[in-house]
Amino acid sequence: MAQIAYSTKTTTGTPMGMPSSVGGLAPLEAEAVDLFVGLAQVVGLPKSVGQIYGLLYISVEPLSLDAVAVRLDISKGSASQGLKFLRSTGAIRLAELDGSRSDRYEAETGLRALASGFLKEQIEPHLESGEERLGRLRRLVAEAPATQRKVLAARVDRLGTWHQRAAGMLPLLIRFLGK
Repeated sequence: MAQIAYSTKTTTGTPMGMPSSVGGLAPLEAEAVDLFVGLAQVVGLPKSVGQIYGLLYISVEPLSLDAVAVRLDISKGSASQGLKFLRSTGAIRLAELDGSRSDRYEAETGLRALASGFLKEQIEPHLESGEERLGRLRRLVAEAPATQRKVLAARVDRLGTWHQRAAGMLPLLIRFLGK
């Protein structure tokens, strides 16, 4: 199992446990943000996505786009893109607040909902394009030098098997995780 290395400094460069000056994050907030930045980077997501989710996760109150941008010292564009991505995966949701004139966001904290949303948003599109890509690979193998075709065809066939197994497992995994 891969180990995740965590820094002894927050994303702001402040040693852990020390107050952060960026956007006024409290030490607890800075620590949570750093935890989710590390996790986001492990799965190949932008740092800002981890920052936004971490802040919303640890926040007691729902936050607006402007509050997220200011607290994390990121651009509104970056905050908007991150919030849009997180909403599309089901990692955050709009909070229902009476009389609020601006959208406020809160984190989804259920592991099932998070994993299910991530699988649907990040993995499913790759599987959907897989058949087309495998077809292109098969056509290209046919154009390869005759001395290499057998080995290359076997490798592309193996990719096809992997694809079929993954495509068969994804719906089961999503159903297992529920929403």
